[in-house]
Amino acid sequence: MTVTGIDFGTTNSVVAQLRPDGSVRTARFPLGGAEADVFRTILCFWSEEIAGRNALHHAAGPAAIEAYLDDPLGARLIMSMKTYLAQRSFTQTRLFGRPHTLEQMVALFLRALLAGQDLGGQNLGGHRVVLGRPVRFAGETADDALGETRLREACRQAGLGEVDVAFEPEAAGYRFTRGLDQPATVLIADFGGGTSDFSLLRFEPGAGARVTPLATDGVGVAGDSFDARIVDHVVSPLLGKGGTYRVMGKDMPIPAEYFSAFARWHRLSMMRTPRTMREIAEVARTASHPERLGTLLRIVEAELGFHLYRAVSATKAELSRAPTATLRFHHEGVAIQQKVTRADFEAWIAPDLAKLAATTDRILAQAGLHEGQVDRVFLTGGTAFVPAVRALFDARFGASRVAGGGEFVSVAEGLALIGGDRHGGDGRG
Repeated sequence: MTVTGIDFGTTNSVVAQLRPDGSVRTARFPLGGAEADVFRTILCFWSEEIAGRNALHHAAGPAAIEAYLDDPLGARLIMSMKTYLAQRSFTQTRLFGRPHTLEQMVALFLRALLAGQDLGGQNLGGHRVVLGRPVRFAGETADDALGETRLREACRQAGLGEVDVAFEPEAAGYRFTRGLDQPATVLIADFGGGTSDFSLLRFEPGAGARVTPLATDGVGVAGDSFDARIVDHVVSPLLGKGGTYRVMGKDMPIPAEYFSAFARWHRLSMMRTPRTMREIAEVARTASHPERLGTLLRIVEAELGFHLYRAVSATKAELSRAPTATLRFHHEGVAIQQKVTRADFEAWIAPDLAKLAATTDRILAQAGLHEGQVDRVFLTGGTAFVPAVRALFDARFGASRVAGGGEFVSVAEGLALIGGDRHGGDGRG
């Protein structure tokens, strides 16, 4: 039986398979003309009339993004499904008049996530799945048992075989902690797209190895937040933010709501209504820089939000490797080329870094520990590459105690390894 680890994330999901030789292979997904090891956790639904009846269609991952961009006003985008798993108040939603439970939607996504992957040449029922779950699900009123129950039910509806569950932070640091030869208290910081999750765990290695959660916490600061800072400081001013327009002989600021939509790429589509487009065009007529609002109109009209955010993310990644980077964006007659320095970027994200530091304070307080009692720190997730984030933990715990690795795939790979260890040590069952 194939052992498959599934990291079902809020923003991105990852799949890994344990091979018979004990190695782990991460699934690759087509993305444009290339491949990626992450799959966007998104569903898109739309209705189409066929032979006089309305047929409901759906797509997942990159295909969902394409379907949404093709007709944003006629489609329904479902994001952040994981956030609602432990919320009793969320039972179902109606999609073009048809009820869908959260479990049904997650099941649809899981089937799409695994479709086309050569995971042992078996159908979904032939997989031993180890699915990750947070130690504490999102939400102030989260019911953790309900969250896990819904995950298991979604797996059943997806047609998966034997399903096991493991803590995501345990999986994130699993390869790392398997090398420990004595008990250790480990802080694992998992930086996702939408949130950063912190867990303090006590690892007892050797025969009958145990993992005991000591404290958990999280904060809504991660990769998307850092991207939004670049958009706010570099892109939005080129589109009119901070400028003025004339109303009855007086200078008035360009409406801030034109730029609040840039916090998430898909929200730009909501601006593409005749009324909003007319309003922006009217403001541009008397604006101090009308050409900037003209560029804003082109970005919204041509549905360039997703492409713009990819360029912003690439710039952020380059700043992790070099002291300067150039944001380059050339699409549909819109040309942006702006130099960004790491020093400026770190100044922009300073409030976010403060929130990460405060979360570290809280989790240590929850566990009743101080920095010196944490033996090791493991950082994972794309934001772990940001030098200012790494420096935050180096300064707090000492660089010799801080490690990282598998920033995008560590959870899924760790889940596959956990499955092998729990069931015989390899992927053959």
